[in-house]
Amino acid sequence: MALTFGTDGVRGRAHDELTVEFVRALGGAAAAVLGGDRFLVGRDTRESGPALATALVEGLAGHGCSVVDLGVVPTPAVAWLAAADSLPAAMISASHNPFGDNGVKLFAAGGTKLSDEVQERVQHELERLLLAGPTSSTSPVPVVDDGSGLVGRWQDAVVGSLEGRTLAGLSVVIDCANGSASAVAEPVLRRLGASVHVLHAGPDGRNINHGCGSTHPEDLQTAVVERSADAGLAFDGDADRVLAVDAAGTLVDGDEIIAVCALDRHGRGRLANDEVVVTVMANLGFRLAMAAAGIGVVETAVGDRYVREALEARGAELGGEQSGHVVFRDLATTGDGLLTGVQLLDVMVRTGRTLSDLAASAMTRLPQVLVNVRVAAPIARLEEGLAPDLAAVRAELGERGRVLVRPSGTEPLVRVMVEADDRSTAQGAAERLAAAVARLG
Repeated sequence: MALTFGTDGVRGRAHDELTVEFVRALGGAAAAVLGGDRFLVGRDTRESGPALATALVEGLAGHGCSVVDLGVVPTPAVAWLAAADSLPAAMISASHNPFGDNGVKLFAAGGTKLSDEVQERVQHELERLLLAGPTSSTSPVPVVDDGSGLVGRWQDAVVGSLEGRTLAGLSVVIDCANGSASAVAEPVLRRLGASVHVLHAGPDGRNINHGCGSTHPEDLQTAVVERSADAGLAFDGDADRVLAVDAAGTLVDGDEIIAVCALDRHGRGRLANDEVVVTVMANLGFRLAMAAAGIGVVETAVGDRYVREALEARGAELGGEQSGHVVFRDLATTGDGLLTGVQLLDVMVRTGRTLSDLAASAMTRLPQVLVNVRVAAPIARLEEGLAPDLAAVRAELGERGRVLVRPSGTEPLVRVMVEADDRSTAQGAAERLAAAVARLG
């Protein structure tokens, strides 16, 4: 079987790798393993979404599940509703990938992403169903309820997260990536009193993430400056992540957003356990800043589900990824770009400080260089094969540098990350390690 679960569900080329037959079988596997007789299903704006949603619904129906069709919604809305109604759920999305890709993210009843153990059980059942093939020439007619109006409950929860406070007086530009945030982000920010200008909120099935959103924030950076806005928010295609832009057009990434919110909560005595949870990709400058503030840092593998699991295990409430996946465990079960943006803007309003000032005082970023090396197949014993090269680079960088080499969980890539006191040193070291990876691959 070509496709397997990565760090964020199953993902591949729509109708090529991620076929309707595959998704139909995945629906059956999800129903068999996750249980229950009712499932929530949402999707982003990709043109392949409706056909894949239909296939997923057919697979669920074949195993006795009725479906609540949420239509085009953000991933965090699906997760929030799954938590609120104690239902399993699926989101059809390839997140920040180009429109030609698609994927399926699964949530257990309660709105949490699947653990490794449960995911493995779904994988095994999926393989069994694909090998077995169709069991009969007739399938039950799916029972599908229209749940498109339910997204308002999630929007109410995002507004309610400010406990009656508003964002009055703030001017904000948002980039919806022509994705799931397009119809839902602006109303929430306006309800909270912000003045809002919207970019890239006209999805046509093919323009999701294309030159826009959190992977391409250049238009947002320009618009914030041209409109003299206080801040900008760039969502990805399914709106579970966000990056911010300050009034000068400078990008504020996930590390900085987490640092600002962690210090704010810490100062108000509302940072549970005085801990934050981040992945191995978090900048060394973030770690140094948290240590200086007396905030513990817990590290996980890359993937917001691992962050969520660590938050739950430790009783902590704030964590996330440099990419802009941020989890407020007391408010949501997964990364939520709109919720995160609202929380960040709330810090600005309450403190009366600019985003530039907040980010600069929260942490000093050390230069970090990331090089992606495309590989034909997974490299066995990656660290072992790179041992001499890794040892040489680590000796060169010393205590003021950091190296991470890991395979991507969603693409056929090996990611090489190097941090150092200056960018040229980091760039040179990353390129040497990337060349070593290419030789192995």
